[in-house]
Amino acid sequence: MRSAVIVFPASNCDRDVAVAIEKISGTKPHMVWHKDTELPDVDLIVLPGGFSYGDYLRCGAMANQSPIMKDVVKRAKAGTPTLGICNGFQILAESGLLPGVLMRNAGLHFVCRTVPLKVENADTVFTRKYGAGQTINVPVAHHDGNYFADTQTLSRLEGEGRVAFRYANDNPNGSLNDIAGIVNEAGNVLGLMPHPERVADPKLGGMDGAPLFQALTEALS
Repeated sequence: MRSAVIVFPASNCDRDVAVAIEKISGTKPHMVWHKDTELPDVDLIVLPGGFSYGDYLRCGAMANQSPIMKDVVKRAKAGTPTLGICNGFQILAESGLLPGVLMRNAGLHFVCRTVPLKVENADTVFTRKYGAGQTINVPVAHHDGNYFADTQTLSRLEGEGRVAFRYANDNPNGSLNDIAGIVNEAGNVLGLMPHPERVADPKLGGMDGAPLFQALTEALS
């Protein structure tokens, strides 16, 4: 599986996700600097977690203006699987690849803990190694993960089965409908606030994130 991890100023989970991908797929991702203008020939694009540009202005807004994002958007719209984790989800929303916005947490505090997630859609390239309705435990670490969308958009996401993950009995940020992750209409773009790369190795305390990377490896290798 050929993959690329985009590195922005103040990304801090780029190496974490690269390690998870290499461990599970056996292939080392390209680490692509945000000022590059073109991606290598890859099967998967990952926008990692962190605090790009210090979260100034609005989370993900400045990163979305980085030169590499033009090619990211182009490739994603052409069908390349694209994964945005935490800050990556915020960037995907800013880019228009995913609908809605990620606002300040309802409690106005940074939240860092493991939360239970319910797998709502197990029929995507990212989630097919999970079972529909399965509960997994994945860490969150964010200050602006409160998912919001207008009523029409929310109804469309729910009606089309585009909610991939939902917080199960522990919504850490106030997201509407307990939404933790969504996919685009084509199903090749996933944004989620929890960090699956942090539970992809038993030495890190869990393996509940590993099936996501296993599913991508099987589909794209």
